[in-house]
Amino acid sequence: MIQPGMSGTTVAADLPAPAVRLPRRRGIEFTLIVVAVLLCVYGYCAVGLAKTGTVPPGAAGYGAGLGVLALLAHFAVRFRAPYADPLLLPIAVLLNGLGLVLIYRLDLESPRDQAAPTQLIWSTLGVALFTAVVLFLRDHRVLQRYTYVSVVAALVLLILPVFFPAVNGARIWIRIAGFSIQPGEFAKVLLALFFAGYLAANRNALAYTGRQIWRFKRLQLPTGRVLGPIVAIWLLSVGVLVLERDLGTSLLFFGLFVILLYVATGRTGWIAVGLLLACVGAVAVGWLEPHVHSRVQDWLHPFASIEAGEGPNQLAQSLFAFAAGGMLGTGLGLGHSILIGFAAKSDFILATAGEELGLIGLSAIFLLYALLVERGYRAGLSLRDPFGRLLAIGLASIVALQVFVIAGGVTGLIPLTGMAMPFLAQGGSSVVTNWIIVALLIRISDSARGQYDGTGAP
Repeated sequence: MIQPGMSGTTVAADLPAPAVRLPRRRGIEFTLIVVAVLLCVYGYCAVGLAKTGTVPPGAAGYGAGLGVLALLAHFAVRFRAPYADPLLLPIAVLLNGLGLVLIYRLDLESPRDQAAPTQLIWSTLGVALFTAVVLFLRDHRVLQRYTYVSVVAALVLLILPVFFPAVNGARIWIRIAGFSIQPGEFAKVLLALFFAGYLAANRNALAYTGRQIWRFKRLQLPTGRVLGPIVAIWLLSVGVLVLERDLGTSLLFFGLFVILLYVATGRTGWIAVGLLLACVGAVAVGWLEPHVHSRVQDWLHPFASIEAGEGPNQLAQSLFAFAAGGMLGTGLGLGHSILIGFAAKSDFILATAGEELGLIGLSAIFLLYALLVERGYRAGLSLRDPFGRLLAIGLASIVALQVFVIAGGVTGLIPLTGMAMPFLAQGGSSVVTNWIIVALLIRISDSARGQYDGTGAP
């Protein structure tokens, strides 16, 4: 506008930037979901053709069931989280559907142990909880109010299996009247919520107060009043898991704690301390705990049982399966990974994928996981509130740590720890928990992108 006395000079008024409506990208999500469902149905049919020469009679029902679940989840996102990342849900649908295909394929080799129908029921429950979280959790910041409630609930869930009989050497299950759950799977989400809430509330004290450790400028220990409570909770949870011999989950909790502490403080010294403590703990437990010591020995000498004339152990069979797959794989339904034994559908299901889909198929699965984790990190880093940032990074890190620990164990990179591959492996508690994680990431990604929308989206 022209101001008097300014010689006709045009001075731009301080007007707000024009509102820009961001594209919601739900059409992209819908298209990717259709592709994911079709790929899973194709895999289901390929297994039947390879084993019997005909399309399985339940192919149409499987495709319809998976498609309905995926569409229900999609409509929930379209209605309540229109700005959410369009890749999170299709990736979850594809991984879950592929897991059902692999479990069904292994069921054909073990007629007395049918796991695919039960896994489908658990997947349905997972999608239902996913839909409930997306519909009823309008703002992820509400969860910060339950920081201390979540840690109490997590500790209760971790302690409960102590009072039940051990299964395969570990007390991590609750079995009542033929029904079983693994409480530690749900506890990891609750602990991620607690770590995020506590660190967000105390991040300044953790980063800028305390004593510097000798000459290490990048490592400064906070005061005990600030760091003590969270360290005590972490030690208690890890101690319970060690007592239950659930060392995979204890390793996951340790990694989650170190990652979030680093993100909250920005001090790289915590990474060095975490790696040092992890090495010391691994060596100590490996020597003192017989169950873990045997797994370390199997990792160091995977073919020792063959040389002793006792036949291949699980790890050796897993390595043989990967070798047989080669670059392109033997084809769905044409492998022999069932020789691995009782854990072929859970801990070692990745060996089936490696043998029948080959290195290319296995790499594609890892890329799906990497993309899921990257999108979670991206959503967290885009947020303005510290709690949401830490929660998103913590949830994505849970998936990343699980994939690393499991893939490293079945390929011989690290000793076996006994965990479920997210979405792929048999395990109701695991698949339900991972659907909840994806729901929370979708809610956070919706907030992260919606905060930049010019129409006033939350």
